[in-house]
Amino acid sequence: MVTRVRIKVCCISSVEEALTAVRLGADALGLVSHMPSGPGVIDENLIHDIAIRVPPPIATFLLTSHQDTDVIIDQQRRCRVNTLQLVDALPDGSHAKLRKALPGVSLVQVIHVRDDGAIEEARAIEQDVDALLLDSGNPDLSVKKLGGTGRVHNWEVSRRLIEAVSIPVFLAGGLKAQNAAQAIAATRPFGLDLCSGVRTDDHLDADKLAAFIRAVHGAD
Repeated sequence: MVTRVRIKVCCISSVEEALTAVRLGADALGLVSHMPSGPGVIDENLIHDIAIRVPPPIATFLLTSHQDTDVIIDQQRRCRVNTLQLVDALPDGSHAKLRKALPGVSLVQVIHVRDDGAIEEARAIEQDVDALLLDSGNPDLSVKKLGGTGRVHNWEVSRRLIEAVSIPVFLAGGLKAQNAAQAIAATRPFGLDLCSGVRTDDHLDADKLAAFIRAVHGAD
C-alpha cells in the first residue's frame, strides 16, 4: 500500500533548478533528451552535469525517445542517470537487453493513455519494467507527441490501469497545485509527474513547486 505519493519534477534545465527541486522536496527529476516535439529538451552534457550533482536517494530520469537499445545504452552511459524513462514503445526483447547491459538502472515505461487499450498495453509490459508512467501524448501522429503536452487525460482509465498492474505507476499530464489532490483521489498513483505546472517563462518556479508539494502532502 502506498503511504506517500512521490513527486517527480520534469523538464529540469539546470543544476540550479535540480537543487531547488530537491530542496523543496522532489523525489525524482526528469531530464529530457532529444524529442520529436515538446518542451524541456537539454543537451546530454548538461544532463550528465545535473545527474552527477543530484544527491541520493533522488532518482534522475533520462527521458529518451530512442527505440534502438544500443543507442539508449550509450545515452545512459554518457548521462549517468539512475533511471531510464522510455517515452515510446520498444521492440520485443528490448527491456531485457537494457537490464542486462545496465544493471542497477531502473526502467520506467511510458504509456500514453488515449483509451482502454492503455490497460492491456500496461499489462503486457509490467513484467519487463520497474514502473509505468501514464501520460497524455500520441505516438501515432506524423510528428509524435511523447510528453509535455500539459493536457489531462482520462483519469478513469488511469485508475483502472493502476488497479490492474502490480508495479508502481506515476501519473503525468496537466498536473498543477490546483488539481493535485483531485488526481490523487481519482487514481491513487505511486507518484505524480509534472513539468509546465511548476514553470513560469520556461523556468522552474519555486513558489509553484512549493504549492504543488503542499497540495500533495495535504492530499496524503
